[in-house]
Amino acid sequence: MRVLIISDTHRRDDRFLELIKRVKPIDMLIHCGDSEGSEDLYLEYAGCPVEIVSGNNDFFTDLPREKEFQLGKYKVWLTHGHNYYVSMGNSMLKEEAQARGVDIVMYGHTHKPVIDMEKDITAINPGSLSFPRQEGRRPSYILMELDKDGQAHYHLNYL
Repeated sequence: MRVLIISDTHRRDDRFLELIKRVKPIDMLIHCGDSEGSEDLYLEYAGCPVEIVSGNNDFFTDLPREKEFQLGKYKVWLTHGHNYYVSMGNSMLKEEAQARGVDIVMYGHTHKPVIDMEKDITAINPGSLSFPRQEGRRPSYILMELDKDGQAHYHLNYL
């Protein structure tokens, strides 16, 4: 199973369209918030199930602020992260994830990619396709693959 994880696209849809051509086929698209109204575009072009939450810049939307769902053998919590002070680090987010009993927390907001794997929790932030803030400022995304044994493998990629 191939899962494309993106965040903070801020309605700059040209990069998403370029990316989806590059990585298709995928089995799921996950967006960690701040799509700013492009949800229908993701649903149309992904060609697979889409999980998406609202971010701090998603005004006038019916998107949920957070979601929990099953992905293979993993329980996933999807949030934008701004309500958990992720700009200061992801420790509060990981504490909440453990309290919820999830295996993986996926978040955005910082525009900086993170793959933080610990014994009990994995925290994933794909960075931003539109306004990256990490050194080098390259648009980033994560491809998550579940192998034949159901184990998750994460690959940080750049456009």
